[in-house]
Amino acid sequence: MKLRTRPTLLIVSSPSGAGKTTLCRRLVALQPQFALSVSHTTRPPRPSELEGREYYFVGDRTFESMVETHQFLEWANVHQHRYGTSRDEVVRIFASNKSPLFDVDYQGTRSILHHYDKAISVFILPPSIGELARRLRARRTESEEAFRTRVGNAARELENYGLYQHLIVNDDLDRAYADLEAIALGKESVRPEPTLLDVERLIGEAKSLAGA
Repeated sequence: MKLRTRPTLLIVSSPSGAGKTTLCRRLVALQPQFALSVSHTTRPPRPSELEGREYYFVGDRTFESMVETHQFLEWANVHQHRYGTSRDEVVRIFASNKSPLFDVDYQGTRSILHHYDKAISVFILPPSIGELARRLRARRTESEEAFRTRVGNAARELENYGLYQHLIVNDDLDRAYADLEAIALGKESVRPEPTLLDVERLIGEAKSLAGA
């Protein structure tokens, strides 16, 4: 059964480290008609993360129970952990008369678009895979194994760019935000969108680094 739609539902995805969460949080702060959908995850919280703000942190058994009882609108295995958007979370946002903003990967995007085919979908690209790796290293929150998993997954995530209506390069946070805000508000992007050749270059870089 399809859930009812609202005028604007926004999906934002990117490879890990490309900046989608920072951009999403800025959009919610400056455009309060949007509310960030908080996902459930089996990933342990990082030191700066709070329950119910970044994620709802749950154990594997709880997550599996939610899957079995069909409590998720979408869920997926990502970076060796599970992430999901609960139906209750979307209902909560609708009840506040706001538009949901989904910070999810391509698997979540595919599932959400199945229910909300008029949702706006945006994919955030890094300027280069070298810069993506540098940002991941700068977090100092990932083990070496987790770092390599995220870099290795970047190529697969980039290969699914065709799911998205819009592409934005986050080479400068302010300019990338201006592009995202314009798209979210139904306006023209501030800058020309990257070409398919740009995406193919990034895919090649990701595969090369993953194979190094």
